[in-house]
Amino acid sequence: MTEEEFVQAVERYGDTIYRVAYSCLKNRADAEDVMQDTLLKLYRERRSFESEEHRRRWLIRVAVNQAKSLLRSSWFRRTIPLDEQLDQPVFDRPEESELFEQVMALPKNYRLALYLYYYEGYQVREVAELMRANLSTVQTWLMRARGLLQQSYKEAWSRDES
Repeated sequence: MTEEEFVQAVERYGDTIYRVAYSCLKNRADAEDVMQDTLLKLYRERRSFESEEHRRRWLIRVAVNQAKSLLRSSWFRRTIPLDEQLDQPVFDRPEESELFEQVMALPKNYRLALYLYYYEGYQVREVAELMRANLSTVQTWLMRARGLLQQSYKEAWSRDES
């Protein structure tokens, strides 16, 4: 891979890799580490990719694996975040912030499946391949995640009416 190809790949996929990692880890610094490790693997990768979509899928798969490895590490299990409020992005509209908080409160697999399906535009079958899960499992995760989000919004809406 040439320097120019690598720079183009970083510009094109850097944000996607970061968002995938953040969806798994809920921590900006760890997501940045995963992004850097993933891009380093891309830089060292000697084979050529069939297409840009193949490269994109490969990068997402590597980022998911890196995030899972970090979550399994003993260091990660022993640390406690000092202040999670500093880690959250800033949104222009309050409803975007509320949705983000609700999604981040979901279990990791639900968050990642939602992100890949709704934000990256993958089909359920493709999400299952990227997450290395059964098709029916991903369908269940998406259904449960939607149900949990719907329930939390109904609760918030009923509180606002009171």
